[in-house]
Amino acid sequence: MSLARTPRQLNDGTTIPAVGFGTSGLKGDDAVQGVLSALEKGYRLIDTAVNYGNEAEVGEAIRRSDVPRDEIVVTSKIPGRAHAFDDAIASTRVSLDKLGLDRIDVHLIHWPNPDRDLYAQTWRALVQLRDEGLVRSPGVSNFTEAHLRRVVDETGVTPVLNQIELHPYFPQDEMRRVHDELGVVTEAWSPFARKQAVFDEQPVQAAAEAHGVTPGQVILRWHLQLGTLPIPKSATPSRQEQNLDLEGFELTDDEVTAISGLARPDGRWFDGDPETHEEL
Repeated sequence: MSLARTPRQLNDGTTIPAVGFGTSGLKGDDAVQGVLSALEKGYRLIDTAVNYGNEAEVGEAIRRSDVPRDEIVVTSKIPGRAHAFDDAIASTRVSLDKLGLDRIDVHLIHWPNPDRDLYAQTWRALVQLRDEGLVRSPGVSNFTEAHLRRVVDETGVTPVLNQIELHPYFPQDEMRRVHDELGVVTEAWSPFARKQAVFDEQPVQAAAEAHGVTPGQVILRWHLQLGTLPIPKSATPSRQEQNLDLEGFELTDDEVTAISGLARPDGRWFDGDPETHEEL
């Protein structure tokens, strides 16, 4: 089994592949073909969301694929406008209908939207959906330490993962420490810092040259060696294949440190502070 598909243990006893395929921005036939290609190349973790507007296309690709359904981990997310107990359950049922599936493997709260203060209700709904078998593993996205501790304290159930922005410009050292303490997997959205300027940074270029790999492979290997689970997006089959080909080289401690040293005081790619950002 490839390193990218090696199972990561979640705190509920289930597993998830070490690298996933992100679908944000993929629409229509591009989404169907992109997911089909990703499955063909070996991805087994597919990440979508209500607000990506492509759950139906992801479901269509899964049905067209030769990969058995039970080998695929499907992630989706509850949007901010459904942040209330009954609304979260209704939103999840709509997602299931669009996906054409009888369960969502890992279902997340997309953003906490703390000003509305309904994320704890939404979390309780996710726990109920898990108990009903409609969701296998409940998780969150863009939660801070305070948000995580609140939902754990109120329900006794710890999210299996927290999907957060994480890349060399924004390595999230403190949140990774919190996740390790709580037993939450750190999943990284925007693992290449979006516009990929990080590919041109000297530590990334030097490591790519030293190991005979691409800058993208260097950054994904950096993620794995930090213990994070990246979900890169590419609709290009050759790039999809490269993003899974992470064996045969290992970054040195100095290379990992140098890439982490690209961190900026606030390296977010937009003003997406979970304490203030509102996503509906």
